[in-house]
Amino acid sequence: MKKIYSCLFVGILLFAACSKKVTNTSLVNNGKVWASIYQQQAAEYKALCFQAYNIAKLRLDAATQQSSVKPYAVITDIDETLLDNSPYDAKKALNNLGYDSKSWKVWTAKAVADTVPGAPAFFKYAASKNVEVFYITNRDEDERTGTLKNLQLYGLPYADDAHLIMRKTGSSKESRRQDVLKTHNVILLCGDNLADFDALYDNKPSEENRTASTQRLMQEFGSRYIVLPNPEYGDWESSLFNFNYKLTDAQKDSIIKAQLKLEK
Repeated sequence: MKKIYSCLFVGILLFAACSKKVTNTSLVNNGKVWASIYQQQAAEYKALCFQAYNIAKLRLDAATQQSSVKPYAVITDIDETLLDNSPYDAKKALNNLGYDSKSWKVWTAKAVADTVPGAPAFFKYAASKNVEVFYITNRDEDERTGTLKNLQLYGLPYADDAHLIMRKTGSSKESRRQDVLKTHNVILLCGDNLADFDALYDNKPSEENRTASTQRLMQEFGSRYIVLPNPEYGDWESSLFNFNYKLTDAQKDSIIKAQLKLEK
């Protein structure tokens, strides 16, 4: 009986500890836990990824039937477009912690991220049609070795220094896209963040401006721009907080509550 009571007491303590941890977790990090489990487990997430890459294949087939002086190419982002970093995000969120570059680079150096559903098959298909793949990422130059290792782990085509274009200065990808356009006919761009596609999304625009730009470019989506779902992070999140990365979790929680549409 004494043993039973001891076990019960330990169980109550564990429950209280877990409950306390959940209570102290911010809305931001609670949201990221749900986003991670959606990304890792939901068949709907996988379906959206397959849908995106199925459309990409159709568009690639149509584009390559046209003659071109320049060689064909597709440009793709890496994180949450090709590689799945949800284990990193989930671990940070469960510990009520946000992104930081030091822990992120420890993660990318491991080169163990899984792939986004449908991505490897599409890019290998593109290569089979003599379409080059350029990986334009906002990972830093000191992440090159781990990034190449991770891409090569899955036998992804053109996973070499010439086709992996890291961030040099700012986060805008426009100049890097233009460099590829000088030598190649870019038929598709793949990404999870709207700044992966067009300079209209650079310079930290408000969500209203991002929405207006999206309306303006609506014909490009599903045609030349292929968007992958990312509920974890991105400019959509940063714009909620006016790109102020110094806000506390409590301040972020207040902003989220203020912007939510609620039933009347």
